[in-house]
Amino acid sequence: MDGKIMNNDVRIRNNAVQTYHGHEQETAGHTQWLHRLQGHLSAVKALAWCSFQSNLLASGGGGDDRCIKFWNTHTGACLNSVDTGSQNKNERELLSSHGFTQNQLILWKYPSMVKLAELNGHTSRVLFMAQSPDGCNVASGAADETLRIWNVFGTPETVPKAPYTGIFNSFNHIR
Repeated sequence: MDGKIMNNDVRIRNNAVQTYHGHEQETAGHTQWLHRLQGHLSAVKALAWCSFQSNLLASGGGGDDRCIKFWNTHTGACLNSVDTGSQNKNERELLSSHGFTQNQLILWKYPSMVKLAELNGHTSRVLFMAQSPDGCNVASGAADETLRIWNVFGTPETVPKAPYTGIFNSFNHIR
């Protein structure tokens, strides 16, 4: 709440190693940031790094924004912004979750952002998502007090044994 980030090393007795000041509100950051990425019209609710391009970051805005933005973290440039229409690993795909209107998960093709599938079932807004260790399934939790398991990316037998090449590991919902 005080806008600080505390760096703690739990291996030592006096574990508060460093305090950073940067934000004016409850989210804190380092004072020596590389880039200040701006452009969302409401709170940033989700972040995910690209697994095949280390300088590509996706961010998701809340209800007044509804956008997934793609950022080049080397330059700070916004590469693309896609309005998903709601609040919000085997191929180059992105899974986002949404609330209020349809309460669904949407699978997108990257980088075209063509909608590949809508996964419906929750009766209230989706709050969280997590991808299984094998990369095939996604668990979603919603305000309807349910967890749902979705087979989004195939079965383990059909997934190549090579390292995961999907775009964003469990892009948590566009909240």
